[in-house]
Amino acid sequence: MDWGKYRYEQQKKAREARKNQHQTEVKEVQLRPRTDDHDFEVKLKRARRFLEEGNLVRVVLRFRGRELRRPEVGIATLDKMIEATDDLARVEQRSNNIEGRRLVAILEPQATT
Repeated sequence: MDWGKYRYEQQKKAREARKNQHQTEVKEVQLRPRTDDHDFEVKLKRARRFLEEGNLVRVVLRFRGRELRRPEVGIATLDKMIEATDDLARVEQRSNNIEGRRLVAILEPQATT
């Protein structure tokens, strides 16, 4: 058996395996509590596309200035995004309290069977 040929075949198999695997990325969609309906739909469409591609989606809701006085508005916006992607994704992680000036939820695509 030729050692060089064997090593070449092994490298070729490893290269093919790397080419066929899919790396999961974490994509991010940023929102604000007062994001308008049309802008929300655009961000929702982007998040749905990321999920269909098999990537994780981090939904970040940022508060600025006086928006921190009404955190329930931001929580409602985040809930609306999670509910709109309910058919494609499940919530992997979610912060229920405001960390600094941010609310974060990480969505992962549901396993297709």
